[in-house]
Amino acid sequence: MKFVQLVALLFVFLSLCLNLRSSDNAVMGTVQFQGKSKIDKTSGVWVDGQYVGYLKELKGSKKVMLLPGDHQIVVRQDGYQDFTQSIVIQPGQTQVVQVAMMKGVTGPMPSQTATVKIDVKPDRAAVFVDGLFVGHVGEFTGVGKAMLVAPGEHHIRIALPGYNSFETDINPLANQKVEVKTELAKSSEPLPDPMLKSDPSSSTNVPQAPPAPQ
Repeated sequence: MKFVQLVALLFVFLSLCLNLRSSDNAVMGTVQFQGKSKIDKTSGVWVDGQYVGYLKELKGSKKVMLLPGDHQIVVRQDGYQDFTQSIVIQPGQTQVVQVAMMKGVTGPMPSQTATVKIDVKPDRAAVFVDGLFVGHVGEFTGVGKAMLVAPGEHHIRIALPGYNSFETDINPLANQKVEVKTELAKSSEPLPDPMLKSDPSSSTNVPQAPPAPQ
């Protein structure tokens, strides 16, 4: 008899959980991001000033769900103009944001470069060089993938919500190859990393070598 009662209570508990989840989903709205080019799909996405990931990955378990109301979308890619769009989320509805990145104005490319490979887990983490967002780790790790920078001092910061940020300084010579390798530790801090917040200065283009051909 006790076993039957236990099963019944478990069934009620699971039903309540499912109902609560269904209720939450009915209140929240979903945002889907679509882009045609590889540049679009690998661009970083900020929602209401908070980095949420790169465009291609924001689906399935990583889909973006927001409370009803006004929200600001900013999509960034090194060497491209910021893509911005204001959206209004309705309860239980899905809104699609079509992203199309446009080339930005850049300064002259350095005559000499150094190669930087980023081997960091999780590979979806955002990469910042000298305070500017340049992409996510997956773009700079693996065979044929790397970042080209001007020789000299650079500050690299790698960050992802829910993880402790990693930062290091490099000072490569011309034609030198440098590898940054680590694994981000999960953070107990509920507050987001300040680097993941939108910063007006991050949309400023500075002279920098383009990513290495893939």
